[in-house]
Amino acid sequence: MKKLSKSGVFAAILVGWSISFGLGFFGLLLLAIFFFTSSMWSSLWKGRKDNEIVEKGDQRDAWQVVANGGVAAIMALLYGLFPSPIWLFAFVASLAAANADTWASEIGTLSRQRPFHVLTWKRVEPGTSGAITALGSAAAFAGSFVISFFAILSWWSSYYNSHLLLIALSVVGFLGNFIDTLIGASLQVMYRCKECGVETESKRHCGRKTEYVSGLKWLNNDLVNIACTSAGALLGILVALLLL
Repeated sequence: MKKLSKSGVFAAILVGWSISFGLGFFGLLLLAIFFFTSSMWSSLWKGRKDNEIVEKGDQRDAWQVVANGGVAAIMALLYGLFPSPIWLFAFVASLAAANADTWASEIGTLSRQRPFHVLTWKRVEPGTSGAITALGSAAAFAGSFVISFFAILSWWSSYYNSHLLLIALSVVGFLGNFIDTLIGASLQVMYRCKECGVETESKRHCGRKTEYVSGLKWLNNDLVNIACTSAGALLGILVALLLL
């Protein structure tokens, strides 16, 4: 489907193997739901989503695969080596956060209203780090809910409080996405094109090197996504400790 670069394919194999080792078929099912739904939203209405802010296109490289699935893969490995519901909760919550973030980004850019910056509450261009819309927020919760729902069917369908667990995991995934938004708004690096003046995440624009504007120079979007999935995993552990 050309959704992965060569390095992305290699990283996806490692992530898939790790999840298969730790959680078997149901773990791979959740990974597949994340990948295919995210790819679907990325492909739909593609012409309306083009912008000059984001650094990378819709073909995922190794860093993007690791940023979205690496934490979940580590949690699956830990579950395989040291079986405990804590690692299972962390795995599900991490993928829920990744799915929430991806759905918010892909669907939120379709909003008819220009997004607000989460810190300044000023209107900004679609694709800006830290930008939110009502549509994107709803998509984020829906993305987290989808992963949580299939996780409940896979592992906790007979749990007496499965409805409460579904709500908790859905909220946790949404919160992971919100943490991603906050970090992107306050700390992610941004550059400005010397040629056209647009602010972008990319180090090059219009064929020229861009100039640094704000944020931590080492904190790009991939690292922000790792923070998102890590936050989801940590919150998932908290849910496990509270509900089990």
